[in-house]
Amino acid sequence: MREIHKKLSKEYFDEIASGRKTFEYRVNDFDCEPGDILVLEEYEYDQGQGTTAGRRPTGRVLRKKVGYVGRTKGFDWLERPDVKADFEKYGAQIISLLDE
Repeated sequence: MREIHKKLSKEYFDEIASGRKTFEYRVNDFDCEPGDILVLEEYEYDQGQGTTAGRRPTGRVLRKKVGYVGRTKGFDWLERPDVKADFEKYGAQIISLLDE
């Protein structure tokens, strides 16, 4: 089990903190496995997301245990012509599954 620290903007931090957002969608540029702990650190952005200028931590932190990790590079079905056409037309959605 590892701790992985990641920055998160206020809007998403608040959604996770409230329990409404029960997933995280990230670029697959770091190793993450079930059982790891994601340490989500809230950041403010003076000049909007996508820039490091004016970016600073607020001091609020959430710790979440990693469950299932799906990596799109391993989704062979995305290469099927019918799926690829629909993906290009509609995009995709990430769906969180909760107990009833």
